[in-house]
Amino acid sequence: MSENSQGHIPVMMQEVLAALPEETEKTPGIANGQKVVVDMTFGGGGYSRAFLEQTDFTVLGLDRDPAAIARGEALQSAFPNRLKLVETCFSGIDSALVKADICSEEQMNAGKVVDAVVMDLGVSSFQLDEADRGFSFMHNGPLDMRMSRSGPSAADLVAEASEEELARIFWTYGEEKASRKIARALVTARKDMPFTETKQLADAVESVKPRRPKDRIHPATQVFQALRIAVNNELGEIEMAIATAAKLLKPGGALIIVSFHSLEDRIVKQMFADMADKKSHVNKYRPEQEDFKDGYVLPFKGVKAPTSAESSSNPRARSAKMRVLKRKKERVAA
Repeated sequence: MSENSQGHIPVMMQEVLAALPEETEKTPGIANGQKVVVDMTFGGGGYSRAFLEQTDFTVLGLDRDPAAIARGEALQSAFPNRLKLVETCFSGIDSALVKADICSEEQMNAGKVVDAVVMDLGVSSFQLDEADRGFSFMHNGPLDMRMSRSGPSAADLVAEASEEELARIFWTYGEEKASRKIARALVTARKDMPFTETKQLADAVESVKPRRPKDRIHPATQVFQALRIAVNNELGEIEMAIATAAKLLKPGGALIIVSFHSLEDRIVKQMFADMADKKSHVNKYRPEQEDFKDGYVLPFKGVKAPTSAESSSNPRARSAKMRVLKRKKERVAA
């Protein structure tokens, strides 16, 4: 079943397709000589379906959400020899290549095994629409937010984190100006009753930060975003994924990332600039300089945004930004 059938429309599809490399340097023994694109955010399979129907790439679809992998089985049945699915988080891309028989562990460790890697960093509409996942306050449900359905939930975080830690999370990951006030209110309220449902948390935030007539978004939006990022270590996963994916690209390969808010885009922008030697940024996930001796380039300046037509027809696309990093074909002397 496609994403479109459930109301989730993949963003900047044509731009992503256009950014796929036409030709890369071949690596003997990799996927029987096939071109490989890794769809790191499989979701409902929108990008993967387009790659399978409109290109000759073999597709490795990854997702940390087991429900997404289960949804992809029908598409896999339609393309049994070209679509492989692996349940994993971003940082597991390298081991996923071995598990899917794209390459051996030795080849994976050496790098240069895939032609392209694509990441859509937006939350899947499937997750937002399923009340029992707890990602959205639009549908009341358990305060969960775990993409992998394992580990501590948002309810656990709200119940156990200190006031200072909650304030830091709301400010750092949600850019919430009332972070301290909200954190104080939640810590006080949880003494009488634990936060277990999304509506309960949303109402508590709104009581501290009342909605004004001119507000376009619900007062709890940034708090929910911050909790989701913290529960799933999303920014750390993005940093690790970029560093690993860059090493895995064949010469001429491309890393294509579509992001939807400033926290994500800032990481992508800085790491891409660093790898392309445009700037230097301290990042604990950045591989050693030796790993980048072949060099990377930015094929275009800045970001690409969706067309006005796409933004009008798909509100989710309005904040999208696409950046691309390419591995040079020419070998640069160390």
